[in-house]
Amino acid sequence: MLECISEHACFGGVQGFYRHPSSAIGLPMRFSVYQPPQAKEGPVPVLFYLAGLTCTEETFMIKAGAQRFAAQHGIMLVAPDTSPRDTGIAGAADSWDFGHGAGFYLDATQAPWSAHFRMESYLVQELRDLILRDFPASPERIGICGHSMGGHGALVLALRHPGRFQSVSAFAPIAAPSRCPWGQKAFGHYLGPDVASWQQHDASALMMTRTTPYPQGILIDQGLGDQFLAEQLLPQTFEAACAAAQQPLTLRHHPGYDHGYYFISTFIEDHLAFHSRNLRA
Repeated sequence: MLECISEHACFGGVQGFYRHPSSAIGLPMRFSVYQPPQAKEGPVPVLFYLAGLTCTEETFMIKAGAQRFAAQHGIMLVAPDTSPRDTGIAGAADSWDFGHGAGFYLDATQAPWSAHFRMESYLVQELRDLILRDFPASPERIGICGHSMGGHGALVLALRHPGRFQSVSAFAPIAAPSRCPWGQKAFGHYLGPDVASWQQHDASALMMTRTTPYPQGILIDQGLGDQFLAEQLLPQTFEAACAAAQQPLTLRHHPGYDHGYYFISTFIEDHLAFHSRNLRA
């Protein structure tokens, strides 16, 4: 049963926060939805936003300033939590970059994580179906976007489930997680030591096996003042993979911008316009 935690009038629409029992996760999950004013008249396009490490379902809705532009374009925004919570798994709350708040948007295959860390199934099946059932959302017009760990999630889920998402963009994504410390730590615990299995959750590796999966293009914004750029994000690896796959990519570099939400809020208008064009084409 869907529980409404709170709802708030916002730019002519409704910003809501919700909780429900998840069969995929096996625990309660929280998510947020912004319904633009156009949703009062019928189904509207939907943009799923996946947040980064340590974030929750509230972070994007509070910090990005996206509702103003979602209202202008008539796009529903959906932001899930970044992992299961209160799992009772030993060590799940010990690190800021792994466990609670760091689900990496995949289905863990290794115990004990496999019991609850099933974020891929949760997002592309359960939460997507819930949104289409309980909110005025258009099933043929769904995009995905994310930041950092969520940028990784957006790119990977778009490539693994192209029929479920018609548009994809990212802010400062972890673009080659099997090659960076964040990804290696997460994949080692969630997926085990078989590095070959990691490639199925690495956007750069996946892109190398595709040919023009999103012909309308992919948009990525990256701050050049980002403290994680050199060691963790590796956008140049994804850029090379896109070139090999004949995938149109707009990778914009922004001097002075760091990894945080001041950066995201500066360019979120461009991402909403990008998805609006793609989802209405």
